[in-house]
Amino acid sequence: MSLESALMHFKTITRHRHKVIAHCAKAGILWQGLCHDLSKYSPTEFLPGAKYCTGTRSPNEGEREAYGHSKAWMHHKGRNRHHFEYWTDYNPKTKQIEPVKMPLRYVIEMFCDRVAASKIYQGENYKPDSALQYFLKGKSHRKIHPETSRLLERLLRILAVKGEDEAFGYVRYLLRRNKEY
Repeated sequence: MSLESALMHFKTITRHRHKVIAHCAKAGILWQGLCHDLSKYSPTEFLPGAKYCTGTRSPNEGEREAYGHSKAWMHHKGRNRHHFEYWTDYNPKTKQIEPVKMPLRYVIEMFCDRVAASKIYQGENYKPDSALQYFLKGKSHRKIHPETSRLLERLLRILAVKGEDEAFGYVRYLLRRNKEY
């Protein structure tokens, strides 16, 4: 790991985090935005992130290619409730690990996170449907609760078709209703 790659990784995760903070503020969950992804600055996540940083994709992919898994990702998903992978549990009826429906506020943070990631990683190539296209590309093999998946897709489709103002307006409406989806 070079100083240059460490600085590039630091700048990338910080720019991403600041974009998520701005989106969470628009959504009405500022505190979650302020706490978003702080674990990425821990040595467990930062050091592999800096080592495999390219600036165009998640460094976790590079760590997976090198070792067959990513310790940084396992650490991250276990501490950050805005990742659907956090929301799995053992079902005593089926005796399987299964997805659990995410609370609304974490689905909204996940939406903010995905939009921000698309903007940061795609830069000038970002379009309002970028996060939706990324979501749809992985939909067939994603292990996520069906209701959580439907809500996230609905939010991403609103963003793609009607734009950010409409999408964040709908998110605030959902939060004001104070009901689960």
